[in-house]
Amino acid sequence: MNKLIHIGFGNIVNTAKIIAIVGPDSAPVKRLVQKAKEEGRVIDATQGRKTKAVLVMENSQVVLSALLPETIAGRAQADLGDSADRQEPNVEE
Repeated sequence: MNKLIHIGFGNIVNTAKIIAIVGPDSAPVKRLVQKAKEEGRVIDATQGRKTKAVLVMENSQVVLSALLPETIAGRAQADLGDSADRQEPNVEE
C-alpha cells in the first residue's frame, strides 16, 4: 500500500518511491542536484524558500523541499508505523 507524505507547501510524495532523504549542504549532494537540474530530473517543491532537504526518488528524480530531512523522515516513519498497525493479523490455518 502506497503512502503519501506532505513535504511542504501542499506538495506530496509517495513514501514507497523514496530512496534517501539528505541535507543539501555537502558537495556530493550539491553535485547530484546540479546534474539532475541539467538533465531535467529536479522537482523543486520549495516555493522559492531555502532548500533544506533533498529527496532522491526511485526513478532518479530529485525532489527539493524546504522542510528539514528529520521532519520528512519523521512523517514517513509515522506513516509506516500507522500502516503496520492497520495490517490484519497473520492467521495460520
